[in-house]
Amino acid sequence: MKIRIWDLPLRLFHWLLVMAVIGSFVSVKLGGNAMIWHGRFGYLVLALIAFRLVWGFVGTHYARFAQFIKSPKAILAYLKNPSETPGHSPMGAISVLVLLGLFLAQALAGLFATDDIAFDGPLAKYVASAWVELLTSFHRWNEWVLLALVATHIGAILYYKYAKRINLTSAMITGDKELADAAKEPLIQDDSKVRLKAMAIMITIALIMYYFLR
Repeated sequence: MKIRIWDLPLRLFHWLLVMAVIGSFVSVKLGGNAMIWHGRFGYLVLALIAFRLVWGFVGTHYARFAQFIKSPKAILAYLKNPSETPGHSPMGAISVLVLLGLFLAQALAGLFATDDIAFDGPLAKYVASAWVELLTSFHRWNEWVLLALVATHIGAILYYKYAKRINLTSAMITGDKELADAAKEPLIQDDSKVRLKAMAIMITIALIMYYFLR
């Protein structure tokens, strides 16, 4: 039986983040005038991560951190006896938290970074040059860490799809997941009220970023 697991705001967050990360990576490799777009994609990544952090506390059931962040004991128990989970599995939760943390760090570091040619982060002028150099270096090498983690994430999705016959990508598109015992799982709202709340959060984040980063 299929039930709704991922609400529309969470699904939009996921795919917009994918597009923003791809756009950011492509634009920085092009360099030159494309660095303007690198900065814009960086702002989008930052706004999206900020939204996800807020949504982790006020979003629907399966989006909340309290639902999928498990204790070390629970993670070990899952590793010993993996079982079907409606939302993120304990290992999937670790992946989500690591990716969110490193993408947030990458976007924040980008606010202070410089390419020494034509692009300076909007906050670079407010800190000492030593900090700018340090955060620029972090922004560069963390890119490769993120690429490795994204590749691992994609590999895990392919493993689940072809080895375990579980299509995680489909669930993140439609929001629905096939569960053997769906009747025991809570149903989530995915209606206009949820979407208006998400929109209000995103607008608030955009206004805060515009005020501090203009």
